[in-house]
Amino acid sequence: MSRLSAGRAAVAAAKDITSNNVFITKPFRRNCGKQPGSGNTRAQPEAELQDSFEMRLAVKDNIATATSPTTCASGILSGYKSPFEAWVVRLAKEAIPISSKTISSKTKARYAVSGKTNMDEFGMGSHSTNSYHGAVSYEYDEGQAVNRPLSNTHQGGRRSVGGSSGGSALAVATGECAVALGTDTGGSVRLPAAYTGTVGFKPSYGLLSRRGVIPYANSLDTVGMIGSEVVDVLEMFDRLKEVDNRDPTNLNFKSRERAAKRIKAQLGQRPRKLSHLRIGVPVEYNIAELHPAIRKAWQGALELLQEMGCTIVPISLPNTKHALSAYYILAPAEAASNLAKYDGVRYGNRSMSNDGAGGSLYSQTRGEGFGDEVKRRILLGTYTLCSEAIDNYFIKAQKIRRLVQHDFDRCFVLQNPLQPENQFDLSDMDESVQLQDKLGPPQVDFIVCPTAPTPPPLLQGVLENQNPNHAYMNDVFTVPASLAGLPAITVPFQGRTPEQEESGQSPYLAGIQIIGQYYDDAGVLYIAKALQKVQRKLSDTLITEIEFKPRKDKLLQKYASRKGAQTQHDVQARRASLRKKLAAKGYPIEEIDFVDKAGDVLRKYGTDKAYSTNFAKRLGDVQLELEETFDKWDEIYKLLDDKSSAAEDDVGTGTDNLERGSGSIGDETEHCGLGDLLSEIEKGRDDGQDKK
Repeated sequence: MSRLSAGRAAVAAAKDITSNNVFITKPFRRNCGKQPGSGNTRAQPEAELQDSFEMRLAVKDNIATATSPTTCASGILSGYKSPFEAWVVRLAKEAIPISSKTISSKTKARYAVSGKTNMDEFGMGSHSTNSYHGAVSYEYDEGQAVNRPLSNTHQGGRRSVGGSSGGSALAVATGECAVALGTDTGGSVRLPAAYTGTVGFKPSYGLLSRRGVIPYANSLDTVGMIGSEVVDVLEMFDRLKEVDNRDPTNLNFKSRERAAKRIKAQLGQRPRKLSHLRIGVPVEYNIAELHPAIRKAWQGALELLQEMGCTIVPISLPNTKHALSAYYILAPAEAASNLAKYDGVRYGNRSMSNDGAGGSLYSQTRGEGFGDEVKRRILLGTYTLCSEAIDNYFIKAQKIRRLVQHDFDRCFVLQNPLQPENQFDLSDMDESVQLQDKLGPPQVDFIVCPTAPTPPPLLQGVLENQNPNHAYMNDVFTVPASLAGLPAITVPFQGRTPEQEESGQSPYLAGIQIIGQYYDDAGVLYIAKALQKVQRKLSDTLITEIEFKPRKDKLLQKYASRKGAQTQHDVQARRASLRKKLAAKGYPIEEIDFVDKAGDVLRKYGTDKAYSTNFAKRLGDVQLELEETFDKWDEIYKLLDDKSSAAEDDVGTGTDNLERGSGSIGDETEHCGLGDLLSEIEKGRDDGQDKK
């Protein structure tokens, strides 16, 4: 039995992971998330141990760690242990002070690796099904309330978690860790985050070090992070963006200083407020294949941004339709070069069979060690780099990549800080681009679009019905930002189809993607944080209305029949009496102030059907946990006998409805001949044409 066969048997016999197949190595749960002084045994100075807080961190299996093997979910690297640890993992483990009002300034926080997460082999896939250890999946309960943990009791079948960082995304979604690290080549962090209802962030290319990350495509790979909240992702990004002089693709100090100065000079002295932002909506992204629930979520996000003060502007990215084809030529070409070293001689487990047959030293080893998708992309990349095809495929794909980058640079108000200042010639622009005025097309601060064209599909349908071209289409919205090296983040947003609204079903958590100019990572995180904060308030209000409405209505019916309008003097007198009674019963001043504010709202909105929404709006920054204060509300209603009056909710309708797109991605691979190329390679492999 070869080492590869023995490895498969060992994995099948010793697999001790969750039913979702999230982790490749068994999660470590020692002291993670405990308070300072909890007895952590990690080797570091004793003084640091006493004032430290440790949180769990899941790491994708293509990022090297010191405590666990790094296998890229591949059989050829089964059991491989890296001699050094990735730079991003080392930075995450460092203890840094916590900036919080409720925690001592001496307290430090650090992350401990809780396990290595499952993934598509070498990062090649869109559903985390191409793993040596089996597919990653989860049960999606359509009847559950929004923003609740994933359920494993639904009978509808297991769902895809996206790829290739599906294990990292599901580890966050199921509460196995606070934050997870992944890699994003063409959407491998953002797509799983969109499918699992989490936040996935891909920084600008070159900001985070790739030292210790096993490469797929060097010019596209970016270390990304996944969390349940934008603030968690922001904190991790601040940790990891240090300069690494040992990584040639990492931006050095001079480049960062130059980029920061140019960004600051363009922004000027004015603060970056939501009311000043212009949000771009790419018309090419409104495709016919876009699922109704995703379109509804996209429209809802734009309406919410408009209500927050942003200006919505339609823009055109004409070369987007070619981006997917270009990506699946460039990425496999780089992968074919990077995977050449896994031959059982330099790296990888060697097959025990007669490997010298036919004059080839390692064909049997690579044949047994790689999965089908990896073999397919090696063949595709090797062919596009051969002398007879490089001009027709690889060189053209590189030109398309530059055109995609120019489209983004033309649309953003900020200029690319690493590119020389230039004025775009109107004669060079595509005829489909609409001009705002004689100076050129409209420019925006950020671009907002869906992350995935559909909700997470059933795993059985992915395995049985989808061919490689169908799987590649899932990256249609994420690939353009990767080709241009731009920062992009996906945040969950609720989308509900008309059928779901009629039947009362819970909405999908669709992923909404926010793209910014290069090195404007702080701006992308800022608007994502604001969007999630406002959406979270609306979601909590909706859940509160559903869960507490019966009790609230009962209290209203009991106490709203008291005598009506009073003079302002009577209101002030009753308010003073109320504060006095609450103070006599021992209520702290903070709660008395809350009751004082709540009284004003109750008097105005007590019997309104939109009570919860108006209540939350009027209280503003007052932090209110309704479940904890309901016991006090009975007393409040007794003391307040002012008759409540109804109020109308005058929230605007926002942007116009997005009409169903007329575009199609079904034939996009034909623009660069990718469909014919795949068919040609498959035919050549079947006929035994190894040279091709």
